[in-house]
Amino acid sequence: MDYIRLADSRGRANFGWLDSRHTFSFGHYHDAQHMGISALRVINDDRVRGGAGFDTHGHRDMEIISYVLEGALQHKDSTGNEFNIPAGDVQLMSAGSGILHSEYNASRTDTVHFLQIWIQPNVRGVKPGYQQATIQQMDKLTPLVTPDGRDGTLSIRQDATLSRLELRAGESIELPVGDRSGYLHMLSGQAQSGQQSLHSGDGVGLVHSHALHLQAKTDLQALWFDLPAQAV
Repeated sequence: MDYIRLADSRGRANFGWLDSRHTFSFGHYHDAQHMGISALRVINDDRVRGGAGFDTHGHRDMEIISYVLEGALQHKDSTGNEFNIPAGDVQLMSAGSGILHSEYNASRTDTVHFLQIWIQPNVRGVKPGYQQATIQQMDKLTPLVTPDGRDGTLSIRQDATLSRLELRAGESIELPVGDRSGYLHMLSGQAQSGQQSLHSGDGVGLVHSHALHLQAKTDLQALWFDLPAQAV
């Protein structure tokens, strides 16, 4: 591994209604050592209290993924989409030439916990789009987002694949990278990669290494990003 980002070292923003941990530089948090991996620019680990959320605001030329861990999000945007996103669902909003949207906690009382992920597209100024799906785990590594939307996955405007990884305690996996880049974000459980122990919220990136070997110490779930060698 070439990059290690431990959960406790992430940037933090707490506004009362929102408690967020930033894997990479975002908003008022800036660290030149943590600017992203390849086209992956943002992983924000967000907890939003009941009845609160992000008011209507705009984006352009960014692929924005929401992955809900607990609770549900309520999405509205300027193209007419209005959906609830329950835990386990994956949502992809392609901002393209420009879109306005809001994201609110669907509950008035319970906290919603989700990841906000931004990936730079490889095309700009195109028509905005919205996709959402419930994708069942089919193997240790199950694709959620792919460049071609194969097998019911969401289609992203980038040569990148986002997969959900699930391992039982004692299981292991080799995640090949080759001449590309990769990033693993731990959602739950514990793992070992070489001499590095990994826990919920930790991340490791590969930009020169050819593969990541992961050994599960407990049952675990993680997100694995297969990324181009550099952002295009």
